[in-house]
Amino acid sequence: MPEYRNPATIAPAFSNYSLAVEAPGAARWLHISGQVGVLPDGTIVEGAEAQMEQTWRNILAILDDAGMSAHDLVKVTVFLTRAEDTPRYREVRDRMLQGAEPASTLLVISALASPDFLVEIEAVAAAG
Repeated sequence: MPEYRNPATIAPAFSNYSLAVEAPGAARWLHISGQVGVLPDGTIVEGAEAQMEQTWRNILAILDDAGMSAHDLVKVTVFLTRAEDTPRYREVRDRMLQGAEPASTLLVISALASPDFLVEIEAVAAAG
């Protein structure tokens, strides 16, 4: 299991994520391509919160398929198309990750691959 690192000698994280995450030496690594709020049948879910939740469900399903869980996440990179969705995203992330706090970067960008996508998340996990 990765070890969360949050040194007291620098400013704390702005929300529930870790400043750094150390993976065990013999870890098995999983790089997850950017996921969006799409159901298994290809339907794009409506609304920012629904897309955030579905995006996390997709990531958790990929982790499960690899025999991993949210607590194996080392790093996530989040892309939002609207800055005003940041507080809602943090609420959804905290609920979906159930205490896991991977290192995290959040960017607000002008667009994703489809104008219907409001959020995309890519992730890296490691398990010993």
